[in-house]
Amino acid sequence: MFTGLVQALGTVRAVEDDGNGGRRFGVAEPAIARRLAIGESVAVDGACMTVVAQHTDWFVFEAGPESLARTTLADLSPGDRVNLERALRAGDLLGGHFVSGHIDGVGRVIERIPSGEWETVWFAFPPTYGELLVEKGSIAVDGVSLTVVDVRDDRFSVMLIPHTRSHTTLGLRPAGTVVNLEFDLLAKHVRKLVKSMAENAMARR
Repeated sequence: MFTGLVQALGTVRAVEDDGNGGRRFGVAEPAIARRLAIGESVAVDGACMTVVAQHTDWFVFEAGPESLARTTLADLSPGDRVNLERALRAGDLLGGHFVSGHIDGVGRVIERIPSGEWETVWFAFPPTYGELLVEKGSIAVDGVSLTVVDVRDDRFSVMLIPHTRSHTTLGLRPAGTVVNLEFDLLAKHVRKLVKSMAENAMARR
């Protein structure tokens, strides 16, 4: 479990195919890498990954075919920057929202509208997830906990503060870039519950 508060920007230093449809990624970021343990979970651009090797200033994780197909990890190359967050521990402050690290799908940056040091960013998203988005609700984009400002049929907007622009990859994503999306966990459970109740009601008629 994570909070969507990015702790550091890492740099991809190596990408290798594992011969079984997956890939191994080496990520450099000394402040986080030295504290990670093998087997620990870490969010990489919002995707929960397991540390399989750890060095002084970099670590390695593996992504299987499912992760590569559903996230932007398959697009990573050496030199790319990634958002990093260690797993939430009992007693930690929850400053963002509950983020599982299980990516629902990818979206795309449509438009960036500067307003002084602030910036409104519009993202396209798969329309099947539209009912999970509400104004002032939460969403994780590339692992960053954000508040939804506006929702349309196929897009939503957020407002990026200067800190988010300078301390996460969202400040580096031009229009056309694909991003990882994780919709609010509570909204997904409520949708399933409501759907189940409706189906049961129909069956009793």
